[in-house]
Amino acid sequence: MAKTKAQKSTDLQRLTNAFKASKAAVFVDYKGITVKNVNRLRRNAEKANVEYMVAKKTLITLAARAAGLEIDAKKMDGNIAVAFGSDEVGAANVIATLGKEVEQIKIVGGTLEGKFIDANQVKALAALPSKQELLAQLARVLNAPRVGLVTTLSGITRGFVTALSQVQQKKA
Repeated sequence: MAKTKAQKSTDLQRLTNAFKASKAAVFVDYKGITVKNVNRLRRNAEKANVEYMVAKKTLITLAARAAGLEIDAKKMDGNIAVAFGSDEVGAANVIATLGKEVEQIKIVGGTLEGKFIDANQVKALAALPSKQELLAQLARVLNAPRVGLVTTLSGITRGFVTALSQVQQKKA
């Protein structure tokens, strides 16, 4: 069933808002994917706070231009869907992870901070840890000197107590 102009206008507005709000977007060729795998993709995307939208290439192109991006979805091969991430890595990670299991899901390209990036750059982005993981690694690195200092100081105290215990045993 064909969409009405009002539905197309609503879809265009949703896509435009998603392009403006997201830090990164991933363009996906989903040709030949089963309904079961689409549902898996949508569930995984929802868990990762990623918005997955299927739209015609014309609407994607118009929405990208309205958001200030120079992207022509018509030049992309296959049926195109867009995954929008709230962080730089989320959308790429969700698509790449499922793409390893489902061969019909192919990354075509993406956007990062308002610029188009090719499929290889999106895959490299997907290999990065998430923002939360990077923050946890940073916290461990920043905390390591303190942990080392506490361990060293407790070792000195432990050695002193051991020496006092041995002196006490010799006198007794």
